[in-house]
Amino acid sequence: MSFKHCLLAASVAVMWGLNFLAIDFSLEQFPPFFLVALRFAVLAIPALLFVPKPDVKLRWIVGYGMGFGLLQFLFLYWAMAAGMPAGLASLVLQASGPFTVLLGMTVLRERVRGSQMAFLIVAMAGLSVVGWQRLDSSASFLPFLLTLAGAFGWAVGNICNRQAHSVEPVKFTMWMSVVPPVPMLLLALVVEGPGTIGQSLTTLMTPTGWLGLAGLAYTVVIATILGSGIWSWLMSRNPAGVVAPFSMLVPIVGMSGAWFVLGETVSLGEMCGAVLVIIGVLGAGMRAAIGPKIRAEVVPTGVEDVADVPAGTRC
Repeated sequence: MSFKHCLLAASVAVMWGLNFLAIDFSLEQFPPFFLVALRFAVLAIPALLFVPKPDVKLRWIVGYGMGFGLLQFLFLYWAMAAGMPAGLASLVLQASGPFTVLLGMTVLRERVRGSQMAFLIVAMAGLSVVGWQRLDSSASFLPFLLTLAGAFGWAVGNICNRQAHSVEPVKFTMWMSVVPPVPMLLLALVVEGPGTIGQSLTTLMTPTGWLGLAGLAYTVVIATILGSGIWSWLMSRNPAGVVAPFSMLVPIVGMSGAWFVLGETVSLGEMCGAVLVIIGVLGAGMRAAIGPKIRAEVVPTGVEDVADVPAGTRC
């Protein structure tokens, strides 16, 4: 992987890490369920009008949209609106990596090497430490559980993405965005109500409204279109196991940015848990990168297992 490509991968990690701050700003203006609908509607409209449908089965587009799009961001935005710190959310969401492997084992009957499972256990132990630190009150533990649910939704999306075998990742991502807006808008109308939604739209010209719009624009343009586009380009030109570990810079950027901009702090226990999560997910990703190289020498083309799936990538 060239130095230029390394810089690009690191820049994407910065974009995605700062995205959690953008989400935090947006949630100051918009209710969480409506914000999810708005985020994906902005992507869905141009996708339907200008982007040809990718050559994959419809069920995988729907599955990816339901998992990666709807479930992940429903629970993530709900968690952050309920008090989950932006920096800590960027860390806990990395549980999508272990969840993806577990789903691959149970649903797709894929094989996992013992060394990779050991690193995943380390990552889960780190998440347990963070959760234990959040047990001081239900007000802080519930957002933690909601973020974990969002990570599980991301993992479901990863499995659908894998099964789709799309060779047009940008088109696939754009068309996935068609799935969440309508169900999320209906959910927002029922749970948050037309009054709350209307107030968030009629107060856009306030300072908070401008920040909310800026956060939404950053999420759509920088984090999703630009960041995901660069990441897909890198993944198509480099081994997945070499690119994927750069995603572990996301929680480092997210937690650092939240500390610098929002004044968020973490306890010593949470920091120890964060280190375990990063070591575990990064180690599992590196073991996954080694696996395909070994199997390429001894296994016929077409044989796959879960080690081919990078732990976690997008947000």
